[in-house]
Amino acid sequence: MVEIGYKLSAEEHNAPTLVKNARLAEEAGFDFVSISDHYHPWTRKGAQSPFAWTVLGGIAAVTDRVKVSTAVTCPTHRYHPALVAQMAATAASLMEGRFELGIGSGENLNEHILGDRWPPAGVRIEMMKEAIDVIRTLWKGEVTDYYGTYFLVESARIFSLPGTLPSIIVSAMGPIAAKVAAESGDQLIHSLSDPRAALAVMAAFRAGGGAGKSCMAETSVCYHEDEATAKEIAYTWWPIAANAGELNWVLPSWGHYEQLQQMVTPDRVAEKIVCGPDLERFVAKVKEIEKLGFDRIVIHQAGPEQEKFLRFARDALLPALR
Repeated sequence: MVEIGYKLSAEEHNAPTLVKNARLAEEAGFDFVSISDHYHPWTRKGAQSPFAWTVLGGIAAVTDRVKVSTAVTCPTHRYHPALVAQMAATAASLMEGRFELGIGSGENLNEHILGDRWPPAGVRIEMMKEAIDVIRTLWKGEVTDYYGTYFLVESARIFSLPGTLPSIIVSAMGPIAAKVAAESGDQLIHSLSDPRAALAVMAAFRAGGGAGKSCMAETSVCYHEDEATAKEIAYTWWPIAANAGELNWVLPSWGHYEQLQQMVTPDRVAEKIVCGPDLERFVAKVKEIEKLGFDRIVIHQAGPEQEKFLRFARDALLPALR
C-alpha cells in the first residue's frame, strides 16, 4: 500500500506553524511528514527559515504515530556529517522508530553561507556519498577516526544512540545520484517535475542495487475553492516549480529566483502544480506518481492555506486514495 505524506515547508512557515501542522497532519491521517532543511527561502513572499532540527523536537512532542523525516538535509557544507550523525541520532531517540534521515547534495542557496566553494554536481554527489559513510560509521557507537577525501573525523564517538537507527533516504534528481542512493541509502526520494526524468532515476536506482527498496516522490499542489486563486497562490508562493534544469541547485540568492519568477506566468506554474478544488485531479496526480513506481508520496501544499488543505485531505483526499 502506498504511504501518503505531508510536506512541512520551512521556506514558507515559521516554527510554531510547522509544529502545529505536523500535529494536524497526523490527525488528518497522513502516514508521515517531511520537513525541508533550509537556511534561506526561495523567494521573499511569505519568507521563513526556521532551524529544522529545533522544529523536529517540537514535532516529537506533539505527535506519536507519523513517521518524520528531513527532506532533505545536506551533510557536506553547512553541516559536517559528524554533526548530522549526532543530530539525527538525537532526533531518532525522541521519536523511537519514527525518524528518518533524508539526505541530499544540497542547493547553493543554503550551502554557500560559510564561504565554501560550490562544487559541480559530480563532486557534490561524491561528497554526499562519503558523508553517508561518515554517518553510518559514527552510528556504530565506537570511537571513530575517519580520513576521507572530503571529511576528517578524529576521536569522535556518539554516546546517545537510539534503539532503532534511522533509515537514510537519499535524494536523487538524476541517474548518478540514483546510483549512490541505491548503494548507500535505504530509500530514494525524488522531487517530481518530469515523469520521464523520474523514470530514468527509478531505472538507475533499481539497476544500481535499489531493487526492493522504498522510493519516495515529492509533488506540489495548491488546493483552493477557486482555481484561478489557487494558480495565483502557486505562482506567488512556489514559482520555482516552473524552473528547469539545474537552476534550483546552483543559484545562490532568493533574488535570482525572484528574477526567474518574472519570466513565467501562473499558468506555466500550474502546468507543474495541480491547482483548484477538483478532488479527481488530485487523486489522478497521486495515482500517476504511483504508476511510475513510487510507494511513498509526499504532498506539498504551496502557500498559506495549510489548514484548509489538511481538512480537504482528511475529509476527501485521503479517503479517496485509500
